[in-house]
Amino acid sequence: MGKMFEQAGIAVTDQQGYTRLHALIDAAFDPRDVDQFLSRVTGAKLRIRDFESVLKRGYLGKETISLYNALPVSDQGLTRERYLRLVEQVPKELRQRYFKAYAYY
Repeated sequence: MGKMFEQAGIAVTDQQGYTRLHALIDAAFDPRDVDQFLSRVTGAKLRIRDFESVLKRGYLGKETISLYNALPVSDQGLTRERYLRLVEQVPKELRQRYFKAYAYY
């Protein structure tokens, strides 16, 4: 078997803020809540992959904006990567239902 993909070993600086922020992002993609989250993003005519806009609108929770802004740039990068991974893990039927949010145009 080939070696699994490993993320670059960048140390997280603000572990507490980072952990809290990631818990809030993960919650938006919870199977029970992701439908509503995608509906709000689509209703706002945002692209789901546009992390900054989704964040600034408060769709990941009001607290996420200040948590994200308090992180150093390296931790912000790791957060965006995690968010985009979650975006791609949304079940196919939901991605098709919210194709406007997922479209690249």
